[in-house]
Amino acid sequence: MTRDADAPPPRFPGYDVLAKWDSPSFDDTTRGVLAARLDAVPPRRWLTEAEWDLLEAINARLLPQPERAHPIPITPWIDTMLHDDRGEGFRHPDMPPLRAAWRQGLAAVDDEAHRLHNLPFVRLDKTTQDAVLRALADGRAVSPRWQGLDAQRFFIHHLLKTAAGIYYAHPLAWNEIGFGGPASPRGYVRLGFDSRDPWEAKEAP
Repeated sequence: MTRDADAPPPRFPGYDVLAKWDSPSFDDTTRGVLAARLDAVPPRRWLTEAEWDLLEAINARLLPQPERAHPIPITPWIDTMLHDDRGEGFRHPDMPPLRAAWRQGLAAVDDEAHRLHNLPFVRLDKTTQDAVLRALADGRAVSPRWQGLDAQRFFIHHLLKTAAGIYYAHPLAWNEIGFGGPASPRGYVRLGFDSRDPWEAKEAP
């Protein structure tokens, strides 16, 4: 993996959580979960091909990964969530059910692109794609396809939070934040303020 010239320096240089694979930090259960996340990327099962491509383009702007030869997959896990109809266990009273919200929301994002720039979202350049998403984040949606679905809430609580949650659930993203993985079976010893166990990542000064 090579770093983009404009990317900020890593906060935890040299840290690789997967170097602990055969250490007491991970047991067989943990290794099994990590292996599934690393290698068992699910296929498309619920999204249409066009919705998949649109969501891939959106995720590429929400969480750009220019430094990664193989970006952390986000869309496949959202598709799995929708296929299983598995949300957070609650929804806002003014939001449709999970699947309906995603189907309507993705169509509305694409309609925003058409209305503002006369092109589908996937054919816009990156700067224009960012402008479309920023308008949603700021509550400036124009498409009538949002009727019954709060555009700003969909953007923040469905698109952005879900994408970020999936990204940082991936072991390769843990290096960026110095996360050492599950505490079991190793456990923590040094629990004082600003203290670390020897196996924890060290932040750059």
